[in-house]
Amino acid sequence: MACSGGIDSVVLVWLCHKLKLDFSIAHCNFGLRGKDSEEDEKWVAQLGKKINKKTYIKSFKTNEYASINKVSIQVAARDLRYAWFEELRQSHRLKYCVTAHHADDNLETFLINLSRGTGIRGLMGIPEKTDNLARPLLQFNRGQIEQYATQQQLEWREDTSNLDKKYLRNQIRHEVVPALKKTHPEFLANFDASQGYLRDSYAILEQHFNAVRESCFKQTKGAISINLEELKKYSPIRGYLHGLLGEYGFREWGDVEGLLKASPGKQVFSNTHRLLKGRGYLVLEEKRAATIESYHYSWDTKHIDQPVSLHLEEVAAMGELSDSILYADKETLKEGISIRKWKKGDYFYPFGMKGKRKLLSKFFKDEKMDLIAKENQWLLCSNGAIVWVIGRRGDHRFRVTPATRNILKIALLK
Repeated sequence: MACSGGIDSVVLVWLCHKLKLDFSIAHCNFGLRGKDSEEDEKWVAQLGKKINKKTYIKSFKTNEYASINKVSIQVAARDLRYAWFEELRQSHRLKYCVTAHHADDNLETFLINLSRGTGIRGLMGIPEKTDNLARPLLQFNRGQIEQYATQQQLEWREDTSNLDKKYLRNQIRHEVVPALKKTHPEFLANFDASQGYLRDSYAILEQHFNAVRESCFKQTKGAISINLEELKKYSPIRGYLHGLLGEYGFREWGDVEGLLKASPGKQVFSNTHRLLKGRGYLVLEEKRAATIESYHYSWDTKHIDQPVSLHLEEVAAMGELSDSILYADKETLKEGISIRKWKKGDYFYPFGMKGKRKLLSKFFKDEKMDLIAKENQWLLCSNGAIVWVIGRRGDHRFRVTPATRNILKIALLK
């Protein structure tokens, strides 16, 4: 059970204690309020001792995490605490992580998401229960929680940062929500009912979106391919794009919609994913680090499994010819071989061009390869030089000649 030491989590701890539930306490020290953070930690530890409950405490370098991951302090704290809660849950084989979110928290979250244009998913608010997370106080409002704490003469810690209106949530909590409640005394109850209708509507909508995914989405290795011909059958298209792709963090829906008519190779990014236009399809995948992978092998290797499957053998003479077979002079590979992706400035001397040099980027263009195909293209190299654009074209410098004594057959295995 998460306990900050504030009134909400303290009430939850005492309720569960009175009900004689089996639970432990988890406290996060985010190190954001100096001495107050240390006092909160000590106070929660004492609470655990008072009710004889195991208490787990963890300190975080929240500012450092936020800086490295380029997120706000609030997002950093949320990411850190939920990751740790899940770690605790799994390591101690606990059924749920329990937090003290209540009805006012839910309204504040709704208004924050409304201001950010998150769509129906964001407007459904905080779920009462997921597979591993429970929030049993969601049905109660802040006033009811304060009344219970006063009646039971409970003690708790006040977090002064909750009064700082530089945070959007605090502005909404102290200015917007009171005004809404003043306008209509039953606002919070009516809001809760409205959210119930939203959740029901979303469930119906999600059934339809799942059917659309069945017709348009195809899972491929490490990515999702989206059939544009099928997708364009649905209208309004921006609404479908939002419903299908919103969970991947995309927000610039004009740019996303623009991909449908863009040239192959155009792409749009979210914080976590990219959407790439291909020929007749979109590719959705997680962002990848821009690194050049390279795999190294000795010149007498017989079989290669990574990153592509190749079989290498000496043969007495050249046989069948195809894009998936290369014959090379083995003596020219004595420096060893390597396999890597292409990089800017790469060039080779293609078979059939009588020793003329060609930039690989120009070769790709002539082959009408889109960005996806180029990114997935592997090169067989030796001593830095390209031997084979695997599955497409060999290099003239490594060809078999009348002077060749050892012919190496390299076959791409499907």
